[in-house]
Amino acid sequence: MYRKILMRMRMMNPTRKVVVGWAKEYKRYLSTTTTNQILLSPPLVSVDLPEIWGSTSTLYHHHPSQSPVSHAKIINGKSIAEEITSRVASKVKWMKESIGKVPGLAVILVGQRRDSLTYVRNKIKACDEAGIKSVVAEFPDTCAEEDIMTSLSKFNEDPSVHGILLQLPLPEHLDEEKILNLVSLEKDVDGFHPINMGNLSMRGREPLFVPCTPKGCLELLLRSGVGIVGKKAVVIGRSNIVGLPIALLLQRHHATVTTVHACTKNPEHITCEADIVVSAAGVPNMIRSSWLKPGAVVIDVGTCPVEDPSAEYGYRLVGDVCYEEALRIASAVTPVPGGVGPMTIAMLLCNTLESAKRLYGFT
Repeated sequence: MYRKILMRMRMMNPTRKVVVGWAKEYKRYLSTTTTNQILLSPPLVSVDLPEIWGSTSTLYHHHPSQSPVSHAKIINGKSIAEEITSRVASKVKWMKESIGKVPGLAVILVGQRRDSLTYVRNKIKACDEAGIKSVVAEFPDTCAEEDIMTSLSKFNEDPSVHGILLQLPLPEHLDEEKILNLVSLEKDVDGFHPINMGNLSMRGREPLFVPCTPKGCLELLLRSGVGIVGKKAVVIGRSNIVGLPIALLLQRHHATVTTVHACTKNPEHITCEADIVVSAAGVPNMIRSSWLKPGAVVIDVGTCPVEDPSAEYGYRLVGDVCYEEALRIASAVTPVPGGVGPMTIAMLLCNTLESAKRLYGFT
């Protein structure tokens, strides 16, 4: 796609017309994806552009402030994830019928954090629904680092395991970086290996796996028809799991990205200028309506457990964003739960399937 774009624009002004022309080609790519394709997200190297600078006055134009929208579109991550899971299941079934193999996922769970237990439970359930073999290795909070690394090494060598997921966060006495580095690059379906993260950050490079939550956020934006090229995006939070990789991913898709974190001065002022807000701070209801630009698209990654005796497991999940306030000012917003969470799991299934396909040479 990249070469076609450059050929079509060879005779055009190498500033604004490159950006506008590429954006049109990008939309055309998204609109012509085949039903055989599971995701809309294209390979990252296919969306790389030469860094051509010109007069900024010809690139962007000021738009007057928008009036608050009457009610935001709710981005239903659950229904989108179900569609993707169904497509993954069809591919897994086809693989089993064709070569007698199915993808395999190994999960390592340390401790009894309620949110981690919920995430792992949901991931195993999704694997079952998609026909992906799964196994969970559970360790107590007090386990030794060597125990986890021994288990990881076994999964690295097991040919029936194509993806390894280390459920984070780990207890403080464990060296998270050391353990993550032991995960085989080819089985790093969470996308946290330093080489995968490095390739995500570099133009012209393609990571084997994009981290699941950022990948799910991007897919939600694309499937909701949200333009990314040239838009102002603010990512709230800078964790290695979500904040950093989603900022890199949005940048690879040509958004102008600002990261807001705990040390940022005037975060509300910065965020309220964004066309796209992705919040992954983990602070319940931190983002109020005053943080949001009218018409902004809001992706709420925050999943904060709040005590609720009436809930099935004794607690319920709320997001970083004050949902009711966002509905009155944003153009689109993800709910919590039912927004990003199901997409994270769907992307995990996609990455595990891709890993198995790569290992078996199956297309």
